[in-house]
Amino acid sequence: MASMAAAFIKPSNAFPHSPITFIKTTSPSIKLPISLRIKNNAHRRIRVSCGLIDPDGGKLVDLIVDESMRAFKNREALSLPRVKLSRIDLQWVHVLSEGWASPLSGFMRESEFLQTLHFNSLRLHDGSVVNMSVPIVLAIDDAVKTRIGASSKVALFGSDDRLVAILNDIEIYKQPKEERIARTWGTTAPGLPYVDEAIKNAGNWLIGGDLEVIEPIKYHDGLDSFRLSPAQLRNEFISRNADAVFAFQLRNPVHNGHALLMNDTRRRLLDMGYTNPILLLNPLGGYTKADDVPLHWRIKQHQKVLEDGVLDPETTVVSIFPSPMHYAGPTEVQWHAKARINAGANFYIVGRDPAGMGHPTEKRDLYDPDHGKKVLSMAPGLERLNILPFKVAAYDKTQGKMAFFDPSRPQDFLFISGTKMRTLARNKENPPDGFMCPGGWSVLVEYYESLVPANNGSIPKPEAVAA
Repeated sequence: MASMAAAFIKPSNAFPHSPITFIKTTSPSIKLPISLRIKNNAHRRIRVSCGLIDPDGGKLVDLIVDESMRAFKNREALSLPRVKLSRIDLQWVHVLSEGWASPLSGFMRESEFLQTLHFNSLRLHDGSVVNMSVPIVLAIDDAVKTRIGASSKVALFGSDDRLVAILNDIEIYKQPKEERIARTWGTTAPGLPYVDEAIKNAGNWLIGGDLEVIEPIKYHDGLDSFRLSPAQLRNEFISRNADAVFAFQLRNPVHNGHALLMNDTRRRLLDMGYTNPILLLNPLGGYTKADDVPLHWRIKQHQKVLEDGVLDPETTVVSIFPSPMHYAGPTEVQWHAKARINAGANFYIVGRDPAGMGHPTEKRDLYDPDHGKKVLSMAPGLERLNILPFKVAAYDKTQGKMAFFDPSRPQDFLFISGTKMRTLARNKENPPDGFMCPGGWSVLVEYYESLVPANNGSIPKPEAVAA
């Protein structure tokens, strides 16, 4: 089966050079940039330029070595101290190499690390500020630090001993683990998934520098065709003649409540006067905790949602966001939003407790459910991004479908939590009609059936997502 990314590409149709004038009806729940805010009158002519939002720093970073230089860089790496990358380290190399973290040019040096921890932003040479809320760092231990010695460069190798990148003009500094954890998660309680996976047992030193990535990062897992870089996404939006791009991130299967929100957002943008808003459905593809549905199954489920017409393939781009997941609530949601600016999105849908999770040791939410959207509306460096607050959707028993919650008749609504959804799927029970498209639900049931190991002890991956 051809990938959605490939199947949905249309012939190129460049944006007009001059702005187009629309009559726009503003919605008070949509935060517009200052230049587009309308005072007094609900209807007024404004001019909208049919171009994509600029990346942070004004230029999309590309850290991939030119093909003509790759043989030279491979030879150079032979003489350099080696640093071995973990799976999560490689995912961060991927993120950096394609410009998701623009204007970062590599793993953070200490000044960038401290700005991120204390200010959730970076100040550029011209005095401007861009958002950066999570550290993108590379840890090393004492033995590796000693081996590096006085070298100004190191070679980064993957777990298969293949050269991945060269890190130049390096700086090695102490990793303050407790401070990093406390400031990123707001707690040092045991059981934080990313901390256990990537920080607790990592080295006590961080190494920063400028990256030269030898070739584009590929995983050879049947999903590489879904992994569009920010530059490729921008080209795709241009080819579709998009005059607005709204992004929706999720790490779960898409149910009809999600689809209602995304389709309603497009309707609202059309009502404002945009002629072709495009949805970037951008599921997280890096590290996730063990009880999340794996990426292969989520992509297969997303395919069914599009095949069943719950979302329109003509106005939807499905692409994997390669970042690892921190589960750091209001701190991390800023990173998710900032990265989508670099991919070309100028609208961002934010939900209840975005990027959050339950407290690791207590029976409560780790973060206030409303703080994510409030923080996004105030975060330094995100002023150019239009924040679209998540409307609460639930199953309306009177209509037999997902609908926006009406507080005047709460008895008519059924809230189906993620835990309830997973329990139904595990037990092969069907949710109420209209909760999820039948094809998508079948994929979810199939996933939980697959958790029974095969004879060789492995859990099979779905075949439908293979390129």
